[in-house]
Amino acid sequence: MTTTKTLDVTSLARAIETRDAAAQLAVYASDAELTVVDHDNPPSRPRVLRGADEIGAYVADVCAREMTHEVRATVADAGGIAFQVACRYGDGTQVLCLCVADIEDGRITRQQTVQAWDS
Repeated sequence: MTTTKTLDVTSLARAIETRDAAAQLAVYASDAELTVVDHDNPPSRPRVLRGADEIGAYVADVCAREMTHEVRATVADAGGIAFQVACRYGDGTQVLCLCVADIEDGRITRQQTVQAWDS
């Protein structure tokens, strides 16, 4: 088991791969901030989600999609985590997400995600 300041990275990866929205949301601080950069949300206008309600709705939406998720290349230290998630929809469309997050008291307080997908 890999942990960082009591965040169980192995459990987080399992929650992502099994599309368990509740388990994923449980690792975020109540006042966390999640920034997403992608084709629809470029660096000059990223999607910024704040707090459990906004982040929870986003995570629930992603988890509800019929796709697979594979967590790869996880790196963690006492204050943060970085990981890659390779996703695939049933029609073969692929998505690659790179995430970097700050950890305080065992919870994600700030996360930045960059994602790209087949078009």
